[in-house]
Amino acid sequence: MDEQSPLGRGRRAAPSLRDIDPVLERITARLAIRHGRAFSRETVERYVEECSWVLSAKARVATHLPVLVERFADQRLGALARGMGLAPKPVPEVLFVCTENAGRSQLAAALLRHRAGIRVLTAGSEPGSEITPVVLRLLAEQGMNADEEFPKPLTREVVTAADVVVTLGCGDACPVRPGRRCLDWDLPELSGLDIESARAVRDALATRVAALVDELLPGGAGTGCVRGGRVVGEGGV
Repeated sequence: MDEQSPLGRGRRAAPSLRDIDPVLERITARLAIRHGRAFSRETVERYVEECSWVLSAKARVATHLPVLVERFADQRLGALARGMGLAPKPVPEVLFVCTENAGRSQLAAALLRHRAGIRVLTAGSEPGSEITPVVLRLLAEQGMNADEEFPKPLTREVVTAADVVVTLGCGDACPVRPGRRCLDWDLPELSGLDIESARAVRDALATRVAALVDELLPGGAGTGCVRGGRVVGEGGV
């Protein structure tokens, strides 16, 4: 099945990846096999090219770009297939969103990923270039890491696939689709905090993550956006 990409980049080549078209072709071939039940090769190719364009614009070093392009395109295509009902969705999905997708959203996602039974995705309204060092330190103190995560832009596919969207400080820049449960966890930014204050944010996130797991795994929750403990309505992407 063909699907128009929501970022509107068309088939533009990534500026810093123009000389490695064979690499992008191999990525497309692998993802076309993986997602062939849901999408045509042309759709997969369009997503790979667009992801290369988007990520190269933020990249500081091009060495690892092909790996990130493949992960990003794979995540988007998988989310698109699940959101459209073209692929199974065996567990609840939670999307964490903050501005740069480099601090609180990555920390919350890693804490939730540490628990089984829920799919976790992250995104940013204005993604940075790398996960902040304080997040890696806070996770290492708990014997965890950010796995293979990296900052990435908020796209329609991951919002559509999510059962719960948790925003962390990005406000109206982080819209959600009607029918999705939206939580706003108003916690301080990690940048600029001393380590003890950063640990307090981590512990507060861990408490909220544990409560969210308890809600989702037994039977789920309702829809609507909750800010400050109350439902305030729904938005749209």
